[in-house]
Amino acid sequence: VQLQAFGGGLVQAGGSLRLSCVASGRTLSTYHMGWFRQAPGKEREFVAAISKRSLATNYADSVKGRFTISRDNAKNTVYLQMNSLKPEDTGVYYCAAVTRDGGHWFWGLIAEYDYWGQGTLVTVSS
Repeated sequence: VQLQAFGGGLVQAGGSLRLSCVASGRTLSTYHMGWFRQAPGKEREFVAAISKRSLATNYADSVKGRFTISRDNAKNTVYLQMNSLKPEDTGVYYCAAVTRDGGHWFWGLIAEYDYWGQGTLVTVSS
């Protein structure tokens, strides 16, 4: 599967953005999905995860209550709605896909994600 993320940009603190991740090559419903981000000079970190049929979601503590992950399998797209953005949310955001059902992908274990998109840059100004 190929993943492509869209929707990044420059926004002021307190603003909102919605990221999209479009899958091609295979139907998205085959995969659990996650969003990750990487700030300049820092390691890539988990943001949110969603199961194949949207029955379960999980968020990093830093984004709980502000970000919402969702998916539309009919459109082969996963979304990340980001509200109340903070300067520390700045980074390149990546979507990723998991094939297996077990394991620790739900808790953001990067090594368990099989496919990655190219990333989209989000910059939050203060």
